Amino acid sequence: MTQFVSMTAVAAVLDEVAATEILPRFRNLADTDIHAKSSSEDLVTLADIEAERALTRRLPDLLPGSVVVGEEAVYADRAVLDRLSGDRPVWVVDPVDGTGNFSRGEPAFGVIVALVHRGETVAGWILDPLAERLAMAELGAGATVNGQPARVTSPPGPLDAFRGCAFGPRERALRGHVRTVPVIRSAAQVYLRLVTNDFQFAAFSRLMPWDHAAGVLIHAEAGGYGRLIDGSAYAPTLRAGDIVFAPDKASWTRMTGLMGARVGR
Repeated sequence: MTQFVSMTAVAAVLDEVAATEILPRFRNLADTDIHAKSSSEDLVTLADIEAERALTRRLPDLLPGSVVVGEEAVYADRAVLDRLSGDRPVWVVDPVDGTGNFSRGEPAFGVIVALVHRGETVAGWILDPLAERLAMAELGAGATVNGQPARVTSPPGPLDAFRGCAFGPRERALRGHVRTVPVIRSAAQVYLRLVTNDFQFAAFSRLMPWDHAAGVLIHAEAGGYGRLIDGSAYAPTLRAGDIVFAPDKASWTRMTGLMGARVGR
């Protein structure tokens, strides 16, 4: 239990919301249940809306005085993001990460929740409700997957033994040096693969807090190494920059070197 909240109580809320608001709608959405936001690839479904509504109602009950930053609430009002810079504990919620996959009936999606206090992520949860797989971590206390300790390991040998994913110019720079896999389009699924050693690396260019605050903490607490490409530390208040994950600092340095990074520290 963190100084803030019971980890298992939060996990129970995620399970219940997934069971009532998300899974019944998987492969069961009407056309009118799916809408485009900023583009035809940026979607929201009725499952996103109702799950975020339920999490926004229930999570603050576990931590009186806390507030919520949800992906869909921010789309409606960007000022909601300012809560991350305040003194109150903040729940950062991605109700259905991988909405595009979910809307097409593809199983690569998940629920992401982080707890942020004064600009620092202090706890995180990532749930794959179809696979019944839950990764969670609290700052300084390690990470677990389905209740078992999670530990990131590095395969022996060169980088070409590494599996993972990257995007755009980062993927092109790594091509031929690592074993990239098709784009999954779900940060939740990428982080779950990182902490279970299905993936050894990942690189992201879009740093919205609901995508990354929980996963960065879980990966670090499992012993992995993740930094912005310039070597600086991630914070949930960041909006721009590239972040790269590897099993350890040595392999991170080799990978970012291939990407042409100039590491400042």
